[in-house]
Amino acid sequence: MGKVTIYKSEEGKRFITEQYERYIKSLKFDFDRIYVDTSYGKTHVLVAGPPEGKPVFIFQGGNCINPMTLSWFSPLIDKYRVYAPDTVGHPGYSDESRISAKDNSFAQWIVELMNYFDIDSSAFIGPSYGAGIILRLATFMPDKIDCSILVSPAGIRLGSKMRMIKDILLPLVLFNVTSSEKHLNKITGIMSDYSMKEIDKNIIGDVFKYVRLEQEMPKLTEKKELRNYNAPTLIIAGKKDIFFPESRLNKVAKEIIPNLTAFKAYDIGHFPSGEHLIKINKEIIEFLKAYY
Repeated sequence: MGKVTIYKSEEGKRFITEQYERYIKSLKFDFDRIYVDTSYGKTHVLVAGPPEGKPVFIFQGGNCINPMTLSWFSPLIDKYRVYAPDTVGHPGYSDESRISAKDNSFAQWIVELMNYFDIDSSAFIGPSYGAGIILRLATFMPDKIDCSILVSPAGIRLGSKMRMIKDILLPLVLFNVTSSEKHLNKITGIMSDYSMKEIDKNIIGDVFKYVRLEQEMPKLTEKKELRNYNAPTLIIAGKKDIFFPESRLNKVAKEIIPNLTAFKAYDIGHFPSGEHLIKINKEIIEFLKAYY
C-alpha cells in the first residue's frame, strides 16, 4: 500500500474488498469491470446493461461500497447502459486519494470517465454523496447532463447537526471503542428507519472499523452556480432522513435548481427499504421515459 490510503490497516482493506466481492456475487445481472486512468487516479467502473442502451451514470453513496448503492437501481439495467464508478477516495477498487467535493475536481473526473467511454452526455443518478458529485458537474459542466435523479441528496441542505451528533456521531464513537452491536444497530436503525438489510449493516460496520471516513460533505450548492444548468431534475427525499431531510431540502431545492421537474418525498430514512425501492425505481423509470 502506498503513502496515501483511506484504510486504517492492510487487514482492514482486505476485509472491505472481501465484502465488495461478496456483494458483487449477490448482484443478479451481468457486468464488466473496467479500470480507467484519470488525472485523479485509476478508477474502477462496473458496467452493465445492453451496449446499445442509453448511458446512465450512477455514483455511489459516501463511505460505502459501489455495488451496495448500485443494487438499489438494478431495474434500470434491463434497458440502460449503466456505468457505476467506485468513487476515488472512497471504499472500493479505485485509487485512494481524496478529491475535493467543493471545487471542479469531481466534474473533471466525470468528464474524463465519459471521454473514455465515448459518451458526450448522459443521464445521472446519485444517492447521498453521489448526488453532491452530480451537482458539482451541474455547476461546472452542465451540458454533460441530459437529466438527473438526486436521491436523498447531499449538496443542497443539511439536517440538524445536533441530532446527527446525538444519534450518529456519539454512537459511532462508542462503536469504535467497544465494537458493540448495540451501537451499530442504533446507527444503522436511524440511517434506514430500521429497515437496513443485514449484509448492508455488516458492511457499514466494517467501513466504520477499517476506513478513515470521508468527513467533508459536498459543497452546498448555490443558486448562482446552477444558472446554466437546465436539465430536467428529479429529487427523491426521505421524510426521516437524518442527514438531508425532506423538510429542509424542499424549499431550497426549488429555489436553486432551474428545471426541477418533480420533488418526491417518501416516508424513508437515508437508506430506503426494499419496499420503497420498488416505488422509487418506478418513479425513476417513468422520469427517464419522459425526459431521456
